[in-house]
Amino acid sequence: MTSMQPVASDGAPAPYWTIAGIRAGARMMIPALPGVIVFAAAFGALAAQKGLTLFETVLMSAIVFAGVSQFVAMEIWSPAMTGALILAIAVSTLVVNLRMVLMSASLQPWIAGSPGWQIYPSLILMTDGSWVASARYRKEGGADVGYLFGSSLVIWLVWVPSTAIGQIFGSLLADPKRFGVDLIVPLYFIALLAPTLEMSRRSLAWISAGVTAIAVFYLVPGHWYVIVGALTGAIVGGLIGDD
Repeated sequence: MTSMQPVASDGAPAPYWTIAGIRAGARMMIPALPGVIVFAAAFGALAAQKGLTLFETVLMSAIVFAGVSQFVAMEIWSPAMTGALILAIAVSTLVVNLRMVLMSASLQPWIAGSPGWQIYPSLILMTDGSWVASARYRKEGGADVGYLFGSSLVIWLVWVPSTAIGQIFGSLLADPKRFGVDLIVPLYFIALLAPTLEMSRRSLAWISAGVTAIAVFYLVPGHWYVIVGALTGAIVGGLIGDD
């Protein structure tokens, strides 16, 4: 007599959680860490220029942990805070972070069967890089939810102290473009994503998202290209999805 292996709602193996999965997820993100260090340091330098103390800078990175949104907040930040300014920061960061709703929803068929103590820490720490790494891992048949947690945790562990470095050393690290490292994270993201793409009608979702995001980036000020590109890809993907 043979027993059937339990499966999740996406038809792949049911989720579980192990230390080995955490380690595997952390190892996958190692090539992206130099870029994470430089961007975190750049945020720390920008926060110092805006008047934040070392404690405030590190605390923001530890609690908020939303790279692009933190830069957006600092661009608007002013020592003389008003209700309108606080609202502007809140709305701007919300718009940028709305992509997380779609990203976490895409993982729901995999992680929904896990207990909350495994799911919520992983989602709180999830980044663009850990999401795409985990999505690829799941597509290849992986089931260990610890992989998502490990790939997210290692970025958090590097991001937080790196902001302190930027806050201390200031302008030397304020502009990552000077060192050409601003492309490390997006290139690593693309390298992880490329093997999951298929030459089929489903590719239209990725293409439409990319083209729309680029167009909005050049035509509309601010960070609207992030959410517009994500929504376009999601809508197109839904329209051309399986019956």
